[in-house]
Amino acid sequence: MYIGLGSNLGDRDANLAALRRELAAAGLEIFASSAVRETEPFGYVDQPKFLNQVVAGRWGGTPRSLFEAAKAAERKAGRVPGKRWGPRVADADILFFGELVLDEPDLQIPHAGLAERPFVLEPLAELAPELRHPVSGRTVAELLADILDP
Repeated sequence: MYIGLGSNLGDRDANLAALRRELAAAGLEIFASSAVRETEPFGYVDQPKFLNQVVAGRWGGTPRSLFEAAKAAERKAGRVPGKRWGPRVADADILFFGELVLDEPDLQIPHAGLAERPFVLEPLAELAPELRHPVSGRTVAELLADILDP
């Protein structure tokens, strides 16, 4: 499975490290991490730049339990409720959970905005360029090429 991490407030590097640490403490076995990238904000652009990273890991529980662990990791790293797509100390989103397709009100897997977000696709392509989106059938590399050279 792959999880996107982000932060644009406070000590962004430390916030990403806190997310990785909290996810690991919850049971995520992280076996690969992309490089950390500084990226422009998405959606609401009047805010500081983000640091983004993708981690690959193994999770012994359900997608829902991973979602709950990710939300708990965000809170422990200092995230508080705020504006949609607004500034945040910590953000952890499930991008892929194997080949699972899940559409619930608060949890979509693969992540609903994945195909439009270079700040997710670039680090994901570093780790898994041939990974196929279970709905579109396109690889991560193809999805990234689509938005970088439309």
